[in-house]
Amino acid sequence: MTPKLTLVSSCLAGLPCRYDARARPDDAVMQAVADGTALPACAEQLGGLPTPRPPVEIVGGDGHDVLAGTASVVTSDRVDLTSAFVHGAHVVAELVAERGITHAVLQDRSPSCGCGTIYDGSHSGALVNGDGVLAAVLKSRGVTVEALRGQSPQR
Repeated sequence: MTPKLTLVSSCLAGLPCRYDARARPDDAVMQAVADGTALPACAEQLGGLPTPRPPVEIVGGDGHDVLAGTASVVTSDRVDLTSAFVHGAHVVAELVAERGITHAVLQDRSPSCGCGTIYDGSHSGALVNGDGVLAAVLKSRGVTVEALRGQSPQR
């Protein structure tokens, strides 16, 4: 029998894919990937964004609002990267559907993966309640999503 897979943020699996080209490795997530019970994915990279890339935040709401077209994902210089975030979230959601994945463990506070808490869009470090774009897409498709803060950043 094939083990049931969990989707995990690639940065939690130790892959240096965050905006700053670092990882946020979590020992349990890395072990689950090694055991073949977790599938790492980075929606931002799958959306075509480079690593490293400028930090972004959701302005005007959260990931659900981005999907509704009433909020945007922008850099501190006001460069709009919304389409890449939405595209990457849908690519990951298709992988999840193809693999029958019903559970995801994602990096907290991220404009993609944040679940329950994200940055407020001011690029000041302030947090608000809300979900990132990937978390919003997955939740809309019935996937159970939980946030996990990784350990210390590493390259």
